[in-house]
Amino acid sequence: MGFLEAIWDVMSTESAYTAATRFAAVLVFAAVGEWVAERSGTLNISVEAMILAGAFAGAMGYDWTGNVVVGILLGMGAGLIVSFVQAQMSHRLTADQFVVGLTLNILFLGVTSFLYAEWKPSSRVASKLEIPLLSDIPLIGKALFGQAWPFLLLYLLVPFAWWLVYRTRWGLEVRAVGENPQAADVSGIDVNKRRRESIYFAGICSGMGGAYLLLGQVGRFDDGIVAGRGFIALVAVIFGGWTLRGTIFGCLLFGSVLSFRLTLPGLGYELNNELMSSLPFLVTIVAMAAFAHKVRPPGSLARPFVRGLK
Repeated sequence: MGFLEAIWDVMSTESAYTAATRFAAVLVFAAVGEWVAERSGTLNISVEAMILAGAFAGAMGYDWTGNVVVGILLGMGAGLIVSFVQAQMSHRLTADQFVVGLTLNILFLGVTSFLYAEWKPSSRVASKLEIPLLSDIPLIGKALFGQAWPFLLLYLLVPFAWWLVYRTRWGLEVRAVGENPQAADVSGIDVNKRRRESIYFAGICSGMGGAYLLLGQVGRFDDGIVAGRGFIALVAVIFGGWTLRGTIFGCLLFGSVLSFRLTLPGLGYELNNELMSSLPFLVTIVAMAAFAHKVRPPGSLARPFVRGLK
């Protein structure tokens, strides 16, 4: 009964919804980009590096100009740089994409730590923008319509990604190379080019997510700022069955778990700190175990394409 009471207390607390959407927002930025990339048949372990690079570049951009917009744009550019390396190594030089991704994660953790120690950029959280009437909706109003203004970029990104994948020729070709690259190649589609382009999109989205994490939530850079969010975003795509709505639902679920961990102490419940700290990752593992074998991935996910080979 105590556990059920705790869940009810959390569900009836407005701050819990606000915290859940804050945590989920970074995941949505990264996961939407990764969803597009995985529909083309690529699997980018380097999402963590893209978010981290975006956060650091966002800090540098704000430190140089005092402008949040510049920080976000530089964050997108930094994510694009990471994705460019990932794409060229994986889909031009045919290096193992898992090894490249893990290497980039380690490399950019070291690079950003070194550069931060040298330059120590200062930054802040962007101002809140409350949408009239909508922000007054009980429980969820502030969570969805009363956050720092970069949060609202999600309302543009999500429908744009859907339109890009399902309503453009480029999106049709991306889905084709993800399902059957040999058939797509026979049709005249440059398979590896489309895969590289989808990774660039993932880099831009993840870099935007990193800049939002810094300028929309934390306000100060440190090398542990990402804290595994890139890997959780990868799991959200799998959890969502490689659909956009499922991916967003997965991000909201993981965001809710993080919110649950932080909201309970504020309501007076005493918890095992070590268990609560590991809860998001436990849920991630359970989600992988429960759903990874029940959903159908793109037919050629994580398989390198070599012309003439099946």
